[in-house]
Amino acid sequence: MGRGEDIVAQDYPYAWHEGSDLSIQEFLTKYKPSMVQDDGSKPWIWVKGSSPSSVDKNTEAAVEEATALLKEVTEKVENIKNDDSIPTRSNKKTGAKSKKEVREQVQAEATEKLKDISVRHGFISGKWLIFAQREKVDMIWSSLATSLISGPLSTTSAFEAKVATCPKSESANSQHTLCLYMPNVYDQDAITEMMKILLKNHGMTLSGVKSNLYTAIGLDSKHASGIPSTVWKNAALMKDAEMKELKDEYFANIGTEKAKNADKTNSKDDATSSKQKKPVPKKKAREADPFASDDEEDKKQMLTKVNTGAKRPKESEGEDEDDGRPMKKKS
Repeated sequence: MGRGEDIVAQDYPYAWHEGSDLSIQEFLTKYKPSMVQDDGSKPWIWVKGSSPSSVDKNTEAAVEEATALLKEVTEKVENIKNDDSIPTRSNKKTGAKSKKEVREQVQAEATEKLKDISVRHGFISGKWLIFAQREKVDMIWSSLATSLISGPLSTTSAFEAKVATCPKSESANSQHTLCLYMPNVYDQDAITEMMKILLKNHGMTLSGVKSNLYTAIGLDSKHASGIPSTVWKNAALMKDAEMKELKDEYFANIGTEKAKNADKTNSKDDATSSKQKKPVPKKKAREADPFASDDEEDKKQMLTKVNTGAKRPKESEGEDEDDGRPMKKKS
C-alpha cells in the first residue's frame, strides 16, 4: 500500500466529478464495482464531491518521519516477544507486566506519536472504511456515492468516495472496500456526524476511521508492529445501543417504504382490473372488431325484414333459426 491509494489521476476514466460528461446516475450505472475487473490499471472507482475544507500539507516530511517511527516500533515489539525476562502473564505481587501489556503500551505510545506527526505536518486527512460483499456492493456503492453528491452526506465535510473493483482472482468470501474521505481525521464531531448518517440513512456496516498517513506508510491490520490500523474505532465514537438504534431505524424505514410501494402496486393492479371489466359499448365494440356479431341487433334486423314483407329463404318445414317460428312448404 502507499500514498497513491488516496490519490486519483486527473485523466483517470473511472472517476466522476462535477464536470464529467455523464450524470452521476449514468456513471454509477455504467461502472458498477461488481462488473469492473482490475487488470492492474483500474483498482478503484472514484466519485468526487465538493472541495475539501482543508488540504494536506508537508506530506513527504510526515511520511518520512512516520516511516522511521514505524520501523522503530516494529523492532521494539519483536524484542518484547523475544525477551525472556518479560513474563507471559502479569504478576500482581511483583508488579511485573505481561508481554501483552508491555507491547500494548508501546503501541499506544506510537499511536500518539503518529497523531503528533500528522497534526504537526498538516497531513490530517482520512477516511471511513466500509466493506461489502460482491452481491451487495453495487447497491451500497450507489447509495454512498449519490448521498455524497446530492444526499445527506453532501452537507457534511466528506468530499470524496471510492470503491474497489473486482480483483483478477476472487475467493468465495472476497469483499469490496469502500472509503468515504474527510479532511481532518481527528475532528471527532465531524466524523461522528458522518457516522450517524451512514447508519441511519444507509444502514452501513462500518469498520472504523483510518488516517491517510497510515495508508502512506503501509500501516494495516496485519502490520508486524501491531499498532492499531484505525484512528477511531466505532465504539470510541458511539455506544453500541445508539448504533443499533440508528440501524434499526434505517431498516424500519426500508420496510415502511416497501409496504407503501406494495400498496401502490396493488392499487394500480386493482384499477387496471376494474377498467378491464368495464362493459364496452356495442358501437365501440363493432368499431374495434368489424366482424363481431350482436345477437340482439341481428334479431331486430331480421324482424324488420319479416314485418316489411321481405322474402324469406326457401327452407324445409322446421324451425327458423332467427325467430323460432315454424315454416311451411309451398305447394
